[in-house]
Amino acid sequence: MSSITAAAPSTQHEDGEGAENLGRGRQVLVGERGQAGEHDAVEGEKYGRHAVCSAESARAPGFSRVSGTLEIPLPEQQHFRSNASMTHVGPADHVEQNRRFWDDQAAAWHGPLARDHWAQVEPSWGLWATPESQVSLLPDDIEGMRTVELGCGTAYVSAWLARAGAHPVGIDVSEKQLATARAMQAEFGIDFPLVLGDAEKVPYEDNTFGLAISEYGASLWCDPYQWIPEAARLLVPGGRLVFSRYSPLFALCVPSEGPVSTTLSRTQFGLTQLNWGDHVEFVLPHGEMLRLLRACGFVVEDLIEIQAPQPARDYPEVSADWAQQWPSEEIWKARLAG
Repeated sequence: MSSITAAAPSTQHEDGEGAENLGRGRQVLVGERGQAGEHDAVEGEKYGRHAVCSAESARAPGFSRVSGTLEIPLPEQQHFRSNASMTHVGPADHVEQNRRFWDDQAAAWHGPLARDHWAQVEPSWGLWATPESQVSLLPDDIEGMRTVELGCGTAYVSAWLARAGAHPVGIDVSEKQLATARAMQAEFGIDFPLVLGDAEKVPYEDNTFGLAISEYGASLWCDPYQWIPEAARLLVPGGRLVFSRYSPLFALCVPSEGPVSTTLSRTQFGLTQLNWGDHVEFVLPHGEMLRLLRACGFVVEDLIEIQAPQPARDYPEVSADWAQQWPSEEIWKARLAG
């Protein structure tokens, strides 16, 4: 890892435009992101069969992968239960559960926000609207690059990529989110493929994309032991993976009801899945995420822990004061070796 940095953005979305409904069924966190789930209909290509590392191998006892000169062993993935709302139970029906959540509830909250995101001149990321100029998520050579947004929601990130000269594809499980995305494409005159499908099983061939990106999409709503190997499969050697998500500290301190506090609400060992009843979110601790990325052939280039700006508004799940002292969200940047 080249650096660990903290970014303190100077602006945030007006009236919480970036604070979209990701947390526990309320308008709280970033991005109009549906979980990229069960594949129903495809506007793409048949996906390849050979992942860089499979979810099964990444979970297997004693699995390891040589990355450079260092062999990273992954511990056996066990069934953990740290409290009533957080478990890792292996295969689950989170795909369909999250699809229902987005189509039945969350899409209605995000649709009205899409236009403002599509209209942005400079990309800004996360709850605190961190400007692209501060965090440099997008590669300098983005022009002409094939990109895939995993869990695209209303696809405004893909719209930003298209304006920068990329050739994006967006995939999401939510029909309603993609309907909004298509309406925005027509309104703004930007066209690119939108796939109703599963970010854990993307219907494209191996070695197709130069960039895989997720802003609170697959990075929050999909099983990391499924979607990260899938991202590795999709990328060309040297391709980049960038994603934003809740910080593990936020996940450890957020209670079942109310805003995040200064008290630990659950244990870190076994932290994998947040089950809120009508939807499921995934947050791995840093060590587990690092091992998974390296096992799939990624070199981690940066981990940016986001600090809320001053001044900033409060949100139902996190106050600005809390997020000015501890990171509520973070950005990972990795490159596929080769």
